[in-house]
Amino acid sequence: MAVSPVFGGPHCKDHSWPQKRWEANDSVRDRIEVKRKLSGANLIDLEAKKLAKLSNLITCCYSPPTFSSDGGVATLNVPEFVPSPADDCQRLRKAFKGWGTDEKAVISILGHRNAEQRKSIRETYQQLYNKSLVADLQAELSGNFRKAVILWTYDPPERDARLAKEALQMKKKGVSALYPIVEIACASSSPHYLIAVRQAYCSLHECSLEEDIGSTLDMPLRKILVGLVSSYRYDKEVISMALANSEADLLHQAIDKKQLDQDYVVWILSTRNVFQLQATFQCYKQKFGNSITEDIKNCGKGDIENLIGVIIACLGSPERHFAEVVRNSIVGHGTDEDMLTRAIVSRAEIDMMKVKDEYLNMYKSSMDTAVMGDTSGDYRRFLLTLLGAKI
Repeated sequence: MAVSPVFGGPHCKDHSWPQKRWEANDSVRDRIEVKRKLSGANLIDLEAKKLAKLSNLITCCYSPPTFSSDGGVATLNVPEFVPSPADDCQRLRKAFKGWGTDEKAVISILGHRNAEQRKSIRETYQQLYNKSLVADLQAELSGNFRKAVILWTYDPPERDARLAKEALQMKKKGVSALYPIVEIACASSSPHYLIAVRQAYCSLHECSLEEDIGSTLDMPLRKILVGLVSSYRYDKEVISMALANSEADLLHQAIDKKQLDQDYVVWILSTRNVFQLQATFQCYKQKFGNSITEDIKNCGKGDIENLIGVIIACLGSPERHFAEVVRNSIVGHGTDEDMLTRAIVSRAEIDMMKVKDEYLNMYKSSMDTAVMGDTSGDYRRFLLTLLGAKI
């Protein structure tokens, strides 16, 4: 007999996190404590070395994704023969010199390099010129184009750590401002990646992502998001249909009573592996007629219903969620460039081909055409480059 996983039972699994996660976080806490005890020149010197140490910290548990030579499900196009990082740096340096910046050269280089190659370029640029590539991009570019290029140039965990901080700072704009945190927690490529984001957050902001969520948000949003970002999901395809059926019942019970902040709801959504959750969502529809997202929409239009709906969308089908993000960014009055940039930059070397296919299936139009129609100039050229369009 299936029982609630909150109180244990035959379907419960030990979701304790690997020891290295605790060791990594202990290292972060120790380093932050040392920094807090320093003062004056020592503190300034440590600050100057922060970004270099951050790169090494991320590498401890995270390796950038790799793709097949034909790009796989990514839309990022990396040439077969890639120049050395030193050659790329020299071309970038040349693009920055003179009366104006050669934006096309910046796009042709950075827009065709994967995460590992961009990291090598950043490090080599610092070694060759004793300057930060990101700082030079900040000085030489402008507008939405600048923001998109800089986000792309960061290591993915550092980029997402910065997006999470920005999301918390924008919380007054409504629960939709918190979507980036949901995407980081629920649409990450692996549990190791989420740990890397949290470590990057500690290094950049001198506190944990969980701490910032706890001090910034009120209940129940605080409880939900802390649960998500603290999770370490098993990333293999292991499914129990008995568990899927029992937890579909639990979720339906919470929705029917309009009690989506129940501990067991947060527990299910923040601990189960993605394949198990997708099976649970399918069981839900088979048993109760509607999809779980439809029933949550009918449950109400408050912040918690909105947030839980996005969580389930990200867990159930990340490609469909990001197709909707792109669509929402370009419909209505004006374009939400931050939303559009986030979706394309974060998925271009993960699953953007699937996102584009989902977009075409949902809206009967090409994402490339939609982006082309709502953007302009170098910003448009850069986004289309990441989408794999021929421009």
